[in-house]
Amino acid sequence: MFNGTTIVCVRDGSKVAMAGDGQVTLGSQVIKSGARKVRTLLHGKILTGFAGSTADAMTLLEKFENCLEQEKGDLMRGAVKLVREWRLDKALRRLEAMMLAANSEMTLLLSGAGDVLEPEGDVAAIGSGSGYALAAGRALRAATDLPADEIAKRAIEIASEICIYTNNNITLEVLA
Repeated sequence: MFNGTTIVCVRDGSKVAMAGDGQVTLGSQVIKSGARKVRTLLHGKILTGFAGSTADAMTLLEKFENCLEQEKGDLMRGAVKLVREWRLDKALRRLEAMMLAANSEMTLLLSGAGDVLEPEGDVAAIGSGSGYALAAGRALRAATDLPADEIAKRAIEIASEICIYTNNNITLEVLA
């Protein structure tokens, strides 16, 4: 499990929202409270969020964008290409991170263990507070009529109240 991050992705039809907290933790110390762990790729067509080492995640995001461009924006093919390279390359395989990626059609969880998973349901989460954010997001999705962006934001806020590695300095990106 990666300490210092919580990312959640919520789908509502073709509307997709991804939110992440801003805390960066080194051991038991908060190093930064306003990191931006959720980003858009391919001119705003794909949302990504990362958990793990910041330098590793930035390397993976750059590689992922290159894979997506090579695959003409096909999220699944770009993700498979990235994960294959991530797992097989001697330098990349040491990178410690996880990613969520989403477009208007699907959400994927990517890992260096070779995983390209499409999580079940309309809510997915990664990081140290992922269990809390996932539970909150699913409950809000089932019990309210809140839009995806509000659910994603509220799920991170709830996780930040429970997980010491998650704060409520939230970055939110939406595809509509």
